[in-house]
Amino acid sequence: MDQIVVIKCGGSTVDALPSAFFESIAAMKECGKHPVVVHGGGPAINDMLKQLDIESEFVNGLRKTTDEVLEAAEMVLSGKVNKNLVAAFQKAGTQAVGMSGVDGELLKASPVDLETLGLVGKVEEVNETIIEFFIKNDVIPVIAPIASAGDGEKLNVNADEAAAAVARALEAEELVFVTDVDGVLINGKITEKLDVDEIDTLIKNKTIYGGMIPKVKAAAASLTGNIEKVTIANGNGKNTYANGSLKGTAIMKQKETIT
Repeated sequence: MDQIVVIKCGGSTVDALPSAFFESIAAMKECGKHPVVVHGGGPAINDMLKQLDIESEFVNGLRKTTDEVLEAAEMVLSGKVNKNLVAAFQKAGTQAVGMSGVDGELLKASPVDLETLGLVGKVEEVNETIIEFFIKNDVIPVIAPIASAGDGEKLNVNADEAAAAVARALEAEELVFVTDVDGVLINGKITEKLDVDEIDTLIKNKTIYGGMIPKVKAAAASLTGNIEKVTIANGNGKNTYANGSLKGTAIMKQKETIT
């Protein structure tokens, strides 16, 4: 299936996405592209854990997922966050359906390290036929990164990794990381294209610094399999092309592979 664009909405930006963002994605679909959304929800999970008085531990930047944490994460991701996104798309005039990776074993995962990280999973398999069904029926799939462990158990999956796995399985033409920044700035201007080698250089000379470092590293780490381009773009809905595609900085394996 051609012209599939997988859009990952970061947890810190989900609640702040304006109507213009959803309208741009609706316009993208009207122009013949097929958006698929994968979302996080870290801040909302933090709020829920606080409300429920559940302590959580982070190991190397990843939340250790206990049974209690997983239950809260699923409640937030598959419930509130997912359905809010679906409702926002429908308000923008396009049909969307929300699901988690557990539905139809959409995402099958195995534990990364049960002892250290608990119920955190790595996606091993994507049931792309379910996603393709909704695409063919002109509906935007909105996916929460809770995965099936294949034995009736569930695993919490990093949203960046889930989005990359979905993009690979669908042979998407582009993976977009939606953030709260316009892209990579060099001398005060947005850089449209960077390859992996340039990223390393720009981090070393501190042109890329602070919160942008994990964003570009996550984008570069997603350049596996058939994925040739990962775009870092702002979700404010202002930086878009005429066809609704999001403007930002494209991170590529090699510049010459993209036309």
